[in-house]
Amino acid sequence: MLNSKDFDLWADDYDKSVGLSDEDGSYPFAGYRKLLNAIYNRVLSHAGKTVLDIGFGTATLTAKLYEQGCTIYGQDFSARMLEIAQAKMPQARLYQGDFSNGLVEELKHNRYDAIIATYSLHHLTDEQKVGFLSGLLPLLNEGGCIYIGDVAFATRAELEKCREETGDDWDQDEFYMVFDELKKAFPRMRFEPVSSCAGLLSLEKE
Repeated sequence: MLNSKDFDLWADDYDKSVGLSDEDGSYPFAGYRKLLNAIYNRVLSHAGKTVLDIGFGTATLTAKLYEQGCTIYGQDFSARMLEIAQAKMPQARLYQGDFSNGLVEELKHNRYDAIIATYSLHHLTDEQKVGFLSGLLPLLNEGGCIYIGDVAFATRAELEKCREETGDDWDQDEFYMVFDELKKAFPRMRFEPVSSCAGLLSLEKE
């Protein structure tokens, strides 16, 4: 599993490496642009524009939302990623912190119209995902929604099929989303497949 130093070293080439995987339709980033575009449109289609980005990376998505007038908050554990993102979004309130340990205190005191997490929550175990998402739901404004774009599958069988087809390139250290398992904890969760290895999960405030 990558640690914060690994991400610091990867930060400057991150967008390029993601783009190459998306273009050739390969794991793990097949459908990346389509997925981010879907979240972008969902966020902007609602009246509220206060957004929390969990694991914002180089702000590929949130910088576009920022340009559209969204108020951006975020947390990422890479100092270099934060530096790159802050340069793109000078007024954004960005914090460094490992979200596997939860949100930093400053982010817990706000309310958000949308909480987004793109290619970040797979660093959490399945048990950690449930606890983390349960803690995010109370931070949503009325009508707010959590959007998760990631390597994700409808069923465990689909994940295993992708793992077999990917072979040695499969990342054994990641915990990818399986919708029908997460849905047991969050019955209102929805799933939309985007590619052979990616999907959009959305969870509205009850």
